[in-house]
Amino acid sequence: MRIGIISDTHGLLREEVKELLRGCDAIFHAGDVCELYILQELEEIAPVYAARGNNDWSLMNILPWKNIFELEGKKIMITHIKEGITEDWSQYDLIVYGHTHRYALDKKGDTIWINPGSCGPCVYRPITLALAELDEQGFHIEKCEIPSDWSY
Repeated sequence: MRIGIISDTHGLLREEVKELLRGCDAIFHAGDVCELYILQELEEIAPVYAARGNNDWSLMNILPWKNIFELEGKKIMITHIKEGITEDWSQYDLIVYGHTHRYALDKKGDTIWINPGSCGPCVYRPITLALAELDEQGFHIEKCEIPSDWSY
């Protein structure tokens, strides 16, 4: 299973991002979507699992603060701000978060923590997302960086 992992689009869904997500079986969005049409365009590519970010006021009745679900036998949490995780995180195979606009990939115990960075309008930061393959051995995650001329 191929999964696109994004965050902090802030109302901008770049063509380069959509191209990288084509062929995914699912898309995880860790908040600050900001516009409903972003979710709708992503749904045209693959099913979307998303959580609400601190800037998603217009989506507060649509997106949960934490989206917890199972996929292919793996327990997953998507949230925007990782400091808001108060429950025992060791029960999850994957935790996806955003907010900082900085890519991060860590493993604590058996839990993978991924912040895909931001693929929205970034100023002076790399434009990043992640692609993951999920197989019998677990998640295999690849960082993707989109060149920018800072014109967005």
